[in-house]
Amino acid sequence: MNVTELQTALKSLGFDPGTIDGALGRNTVDAIKAFQTSRGIDPIGVVGPKTRAALAEALAAKTPKPAAAEPAESPLASLALPWLLEAQRCIGITEDKGPGSNPMLIGWGRRLKISYADDEIPWCGLFVAHCIGSQLPSELLPINPLGARNWARCGVDCAVPQPGAIMVFWRKSKTSGLGHVAFYVGEDDNSFHVLGGNQGDAVNVTRMPRARFLTARWPSTAPRPTGGPRRLRPDGALSENEQ
Repeated sequence: MNVTELQTALKSLGFDPGTIDGALGRNTVDAIKAFQTSRGIDPIGVVGPKTRAALAEALAAKTPKPAAAEPAESPLASLALPWLLEAQRCIGITEDKGPGSNPMLIGWGRRLKISYADDEIPWCGLFVAHCIGSQLPSELLPINPLGARNWARCGVDCAVPQPGAIMVFWRKSKTSGLGHVAFYVGEDDNSFHVLGGNQGDAVNVTRMPRARFLTARWPSTAPRPTGGPRRLRPDGALSENEQ
C-alpha cells in the first residue's frame, strides 16, 4: 500500500489526512497520530508494526473479508521506513551540469529553511535532511544539516546498522572534520552499501569502506530499529572521496 492508499484508508476510518495527494505531509502525519491515539498506540505519527496491525483490524471490521483472502504480509509493511522509500524514489537525481543548480535540490533546502543556493556545495547532508524532514516532520534535524558529521548527533544510536540507518563516515582523514552521510541498505565484508546524495554528483547506492565508518543513527520519532544487517554482493568499486 502506498501513501495514497494509506490516506484513503485513514479517511475511510474517519481520520482526515487532508488532500489525498500521495505525500506524507503534516496533515497525514496528524491523521496517523489521531488514529494511533484512538487505538491506545503511542502517537508518534509513523506507521510501525502496531499501527499496521491496528489499521488492518479497523479496515477488516469496516469491510469484513474471508480469512483466506488476507495477504500473507500486511500491505502497509513498506511504509515502516518512509524516509528510506523517499530516498529510493530520488535515485537518479543529479546536480545540474551547467552553470546553474538543480532546482529540485534548491527546493529541498527552501522547504526545510536550510540556506542552500548552489549545488556545487556538498549536498549529502541536504539529501538526508530532505528524506527525514519530508517524511518525519516531527524529527529534530541537526543545527547545520549540511555538515555530514553533524548527523552523528541526530536521533538515537543504532547499535546494529540496518536498512534505514543514518550512516556517518569521515572523508579525506578522520581528523579533517569532513564527512559523508547516507542511508544503510546493506553490507559486505569490506564495505557498507549506502543510498545517498552527492555520490558522484548524484543520488545512488555506492560502497563505502568500513574503515571510514564513524557511527550509525536512527530517527528518534520512528519506531525503534528491530532488524539486522543485510548481506549484499561486493559489486562495484569502493568510494574514496565524495564531493
